[in-house]
Amino acid sequence: MRYFSLEELRNYDGVDGKPAYIGYKGAVYDVSGSFLWSNGKHQALHRAGFDLTEELKSAPHGEEFIMRFPVVGRLSDK
Repeated sequence: MRYFSLEELRNYDGVDGKPAYIGYKGAVYDVSGSFLWSNGKHQALHRAGFDLTEELKSAPHGEEFIMRFPVVGRLSDK
């Protein structure tokens, strides 16, 4: 299992062909394959490369939407 610091996660912002990863509740999800995350942006409100745990509390969908994506690692607290 790969561990990502918040700084490393920022490298996966979905821009210029890079993968789009988001952090959520300690896991790192690959949202690259979703048209809803085109170019690392979702609904012009959220950006890939960040821990979105707090932001997604106000999302119109539940966490089951996020959990459909593959987990590629965990967020490191170091």
